[in-house]
Amino acid sequence: MVERIKHLPGVLVRYEPDADIAAAPVVFDSPHSGYAYPTDFNHAVPRDLLRRAEDAFVDDLYEAAPERGAGFLKALFPRAYIDPNRHEDEIDCAMLAEPWPRPVRATEKAEMGLGLVRRLIKGRVDIYDRPLRVAEIMARIEGYHRPYFAELEAMLDDRVARFGAVWHVNCHSMRTTGRQQGRSIPRDDFVLGDREGESCDPAFTEFVAMRLRDMGYSVEINHPFKGAELVQRFGRPWQGRHSLQIEVNRGLYMDEDRIEKHDGFPGLKADIERLMGDICSFAQEQAGGQR
Repeated sequence: MVERIKHLPGVLVRYEPDADIAAAPVVFDSPHSGYAYPTDFNHAVPRDLLRRAEDAFVDDLYEAAPERGAGFLKALFPRAYIDPNRHEDEIDCAMLAEPWPRPVRATEKAEMGLGLVRRLIKGRVDIYDRPLRVAEIMARIEGYHRPYFAELEAMLDDRVARFGAVWHVNCHSMRTTGRQQGRSIPRDDFVLGDREGESCDPAFTEFVAMRLRDMGYSVEINHPFKGAELVQRFGRPWQGRHSLQIEVNRGLYMDEDRIEKHDGFPGLKADIERLMGDICSFAQEQAGGQR
């Protein structure tokens, strides 16, 4: 059984293990699988195009986390509306109707139109046919971005208080191919990101990589994805707070063009459920040794 602890309509849902399940110091979160499009989005591009920014069905892949003893948090809003895996100061000033009144964190992603609030989709297509007002973006920060961060932080803090440590798995999906020097490059089945060992104990990264390889999957570490704001913010292994990003290749479970699950979905989900059980066992053993 799984208990729904909190539901903020259109924003997030938090699930926890039922009382009869042995709890583990583990939290999984899916920040980019949401598809509840707010009425004030007012995007100019077709919805089907905008949905390509979603990590579609990742929440379904990991939904059994509480049955393995872990907490599970998922965003309900789409990342194109506001991205919970970006710092709230990661503002793309090129899309604003007026000066931003607060500090701006200049990043490569923001310059690419992929900042806190996306300006572009498919690389060069403008999402909006108008500049956005500061008040619009602030409303998204206060109504969506901050609540997600706060809930995830509360879940992690709860585990640290109970177990002395926490293992956080930040769940994403990636396109089947990337581009390098103008060429299409096939991607591995999974990419694990720990910011070059900064966001979690490398032994945890290696454990997850080993388990996936044992299942027959190809795994890359920190290339091309090292982990973004959530693992950077919450990963402090010297304090017993371990954050690992997992990217799964969409070709394993869905038709990227149609945004539909295909026949590979059930098998992948079963393997991920096994992986989550292994992660929970690993964390329980590690936390027991720290007590």
